[in-house]
Amino acid sequence: MLSHILKRNMSQSITLKLINNAEVADKKIVDLRYKLEEVKKIKIQEKIKDLTRENEVLSVKVQQARNELIRLETLNGKKQYPIPGKIITNTVDTSPLKIEVNEEKVQKQSKKKEKEPVKKIKEKSNETISDVVDIRKLDFRIGKIIEINKHPDADTLYVEKIDCGEESPRTVVSGLVNHVPIEEMQNRVVMVLCNLKPVKMRGIISEAMVMCASSPDKVEVLIPPSTAIPGDLVTCEGYPREPEVQLNPKKKIFETCVPDLKTNNEKVACYKDSPLIVAGKGVIVASTLKGVSVK
Repeated sequence: MLSHILKRNMSQSITLKLINNAEVADKKIVDLRYKLEEVKKIKIQEKIKDLTRENEVLSVKVQQARNELIRLETLNGKKQYPIPGKIITNTVDTSPLKIEVNEEKVQKQSKKKEKEPVKKIKEKSNETISDVVDIRKLDFRIGKIIEINKHPDADTLYVEKIDCGEESPRTVVSGLVNHVPIEEMQNRVVMVLCNLKPVKMRGIISEAMVMCASSPDKVEVLIPPSTAIPGDLVTCEGYPREPEVQLNPKKKIFETCVPDLKTNNEKVACYKDSPLIVAGKGVIVASTLKGVSVK
């Protein structure tokens, strides 16, 4: 009788253990399925991001090729006439500009231009098209500071290595030593202006600029959305991104935009009151500064 009871208890114990193991296994399977879905989402997002970058690069190359074709045709005496309602571009600049054209006026001008030399035609063509200078020319991206040290030859400068989602990190020199402790800069996610012409600062070439909110008394490094990652593009509503490959210092594009780059009363970084955003993730903000310059 005793042995029968022991066998029954042992059987019940084994059954309970098997049930418990089955429940644990089911939970692990559910967890694995969830993780697999998360991995799939991340991979899809990465692929979308890569394709978006490739599309932007190709768009710039296509526009440059088109501008070069127009330039060569003009140099060889082929007249260039604006087409009503079409997008036409400057022979050097890469940004499109919509121009309204009076057809009757164009026909009269074309007859006059036939008698003019090639050089004169080129001059008039350039006079017809004005450059668009605004934030669409600036290549703002999200970066992460992966290494930072004080400049060996300048007490007020940091030298940072910033991952901007490219093959290799950019070297950036920032005058922030007196404003932000080095511990707060390490591994920090920042907004970076990436198409400045590289410039040597005390013997070290700086390849970008860390963007900050700045008042006469205080400087704060701007804060991207918490989910932003290196390589994310920063956009501004109403100004579709058409960044120059590299800003020409003579055109002073960045300097022209700076007076309209400010934080608003909600501490959001804006261009002409239009917020700077990372699509689908949120706005760029300052920590405390309102109504101050962004530079």
